[in-house]
Amino acid sequence: MKPRIKAYIHLHIAVLLFGFTAILGKLISLSAFSLVWHRMWIAAIGLLLMPGVVKGIKTIKNKDRKRFLGVGVLIALHWLTFYGSIKLGGNASLTLACLSTVTLFTAFLEPWFTKSKFNWLELLLGLIIIFGILIIAQIGAAYHTAIGVGLLSAFLAALFSTLNKKYIQASYNSLSISFLELSAGWLFLVFCTPFFQKGFDQNFSIPPKDVLYLTILAVFCTSIAFALSVMALKELSAFTTNLAINLEPIYGIVLAAILFEENKDLGNSFYTGTGIILAAVFAHPIVKKFQRKSRKRVHT
Repeated sequence: MKPRIKAYIHLHIAVLLFGFTAILGKLISLSAFSLVWHRMWIAAIGLLLMPGVVKGIKTIKNKDRKRFLGVGVLIALHWLTFYGSIKLGGNASLTLACLSTVTLFTAFLEPWFTKSKFNWLELLLGLIIIFGILIIAQIGAAYHTAIGVGLLSAFLAALFSTLNKKYIQASYNSLSISFLELSAGWLFLVFCTPFFQKGFDQNFSIPPKDVLYLTILAVFCTSIAFALSVMALKELSAFTTNLAINLEPIYGIVLAAILFEENKDLGNSFYTGTGIILAAVFAHPIVKKFQRKSRKRVHT
């Protein structure tokens, strides 16, 4: 199997697993801070138990090791804002719609970090996505804070995936990178714990009804899914990866409608705005294909 095809398979399995994160986040009764705190240490230990992880860490250059630790802090902040948005709005679908803007932010961040040429097509699609967000915002002022936090979460997701793409090397063990990032994110949260006393369980306990959901979230939707997405980044661009990850909102919104009947809480403006965002996201590869063909015709 060709490496690129294998990368796409890994990526889409990861996306399918990511699709359950918002659902599990709503089912788990813990606060956003407690949820992410427990998710990261359980996921990090799960990765540490996998063969070759410790050995793989030793092969990573010291400067890159420090970079991945820094990326881990961004991942922790992304998850805090992601679940914070869900808790604030009480709605998984709304946060997932905001997450679709990852593509917009990546379109700006990737050229900046990789020193590649800026693509005006992506700017146009980004403006369409902003229009979709403005329509979603019409659902009511009560959701505006959740939308703002959700957009910040999308920006952080675009930032850490772009940095991962920049620093990952083919020779690095994806599981080792994932362990470094998740453990660094957890240590960052440990440092922040005194500042979140009201939002954290003082006895570090997990309610019995949350144990199963949190285990599934940490092991399957984090350790395994995160490692698969990092593996995919070795062959695919950050923009392509985030484009595929935009399937996550579709999976999540459908699951939220089935399990929580959230479709009854959100009006036409939400689905119109979400439809515009997703149409822009999935139009991108089609338009770029025509662009490449046009350039070839011009050169020939």
